[in-house]
Amino acid sequence: MKNNRRDFIKSSSIAAAGMFVGGKGNSGPNNPFPTTHRQSYNMHGHAAPALNTVRVGMFGVGNRGSGSVRRLASIDGVEIKAICDLEEDRVQSAIESISATHIPDAYSGGKDEWKKVCERDDIDLIAIATPWHLHTPMAVYAMENGKHAYTELPAAGTIEECWQLVETSERTRRHCVQMSSSCHSGIQAVLLNMARQGFFGELIHAEGAYIHDLLRNYNFTKTKYHNMWRLNENIDRHGNLYPQHGFVPILQMMDLNCGDKMESLVSVSSNDFIMGETAKKLAEEDEYWNPYVGRDYRGNMNTSIIKTHKGRSIVLQHDVSSPRPRPSLPLISGTKGIYSSRQFAYNHDGWVSDEEFDRLVEEYTPEITKIFRQLLEQSSTERAGHSYARVNATDWRLIDCLRNGLPVEMDVYDAALSSSITPLSEWSVANKSKSVVAPDFTVGAWETNKPGMDVSLQAGGTTKLV
Repeated sequence: MKNNRRDFIKSSSIAAAGMFVGGKGNSGPNNPFPTTHRQSYNMHGHAAPALNTVRVGMFGVGNRGSGSVRRLASIDGVEIKAICDLEEDRVQSAIESISATHIPDAYSGGKDEWKKVCERDDIDLIAIATPWHLHTPMAVYAMENGKHAYTELPAAGTIEECWQLVETSERTRRHCVQMSSSCHSGIQAVLLNMARQGFFGELIHAEGAYIHDLLRNYNFTKTKYHNMWRLNENIDRHGNLYPQHGFVPILQMMDLNCGDKMESLVSVSSNDFIMGETAKKLAEEDEYWNPYVGRDYRGNMNTSIIKTHKGRSIVLQHDVSSPRPRPSLPLISGTKGIYSSRQFAYNHDGWVSDEEFDRLVEEYTPEITKIFRQLLEQSSTERAGHSYARVNATDWRLIDCLRNGLPVEMDVYDAALSSSITPLSEWSVANKSKSVVAPDFTVGAWETNKPGMDVSLQAGGTTKLV
């Protein structure tokens, strides 16, 4: 089977090496990656010129991207100008799904068609929902051509790619935002507001996870992912392959990159007890699965532990194959209180009552959540059944920031830091769970950067939904 992803990583890592000459920091047995560079411009808090209309080029409209294009098309002030995918039928289907309000140009067939979209002078934002290994090269090329980049997670697959994103964003002064789970809505927004208001006291510990059964309906299916790329990502790799959903809300609550920083990580993976057996059983009925028998699948459960500069701890878990329900996370624990499994507590005496829980949620629901709920009620936007297709507060707030010339609330440093957990965890697992030093993508600016999530909407929030 082809190993295109790993070939790409190897070549891109060599090509990127020149960026870090004289900027690797101290190397050692627990510091195998570039940990710093020469910051040319601090993108945290950077406000790009306001755009009355955000003209979008969309890359990848398969399983997830088909919903992404509908989400973005539902926001006022957005014009979908171009849609690109290798498969023409997917492009045409995506165009038809928004044909009532948008008339995008179609790009398909050639593997470099996406570059033509980046090179157009009538596009402001490139939205990327392609296979993982394409996210960094597409985002980099978009920024090099004067476009902001909005990429599905992960934004990068290697530490070198993380630095490529940071260096390019700083040099071009174009935003690189990851479409990650965030604190823009739901209980995460409430918890962030509580943390900022001091409800938990000094934060001590947090836990997050991506525990979601993807075994048969996503990984071992012929219809979801082009050339089985998602399943192939689970072969010959051992670590936390998808940390963002669990980590990014914690990153924001703990003010990582703007008040604290990730210092080190240790990671351990179980063996695989499920994926190899699944491939074997499927191959007994369908020879299509024969090439997937006997492969080295990632361990079913990965647990990674992070220590921050301020001494806080974070536990992240990844399991997409075991038969277990999703846990209700994050867990946030501080000197004055804790949130866990949709419950609050102030001390060891027990959890607060349901009535007290509801009162606290109502009291600490931030303005951004209230405004977005009102926008949904006032709009004609269809609330799609699948989360990929539901217009969400993160999409809305990005467009709102670009239209009002405000700093984006999840910048390139957040994208790089959350993406770095995967290669850091892979290194730790491969080295008998040794601790590994985490890069500081802000190059010390975390000490003076101000928290970037404006959940109170003090800087405004004027964009509507349609």
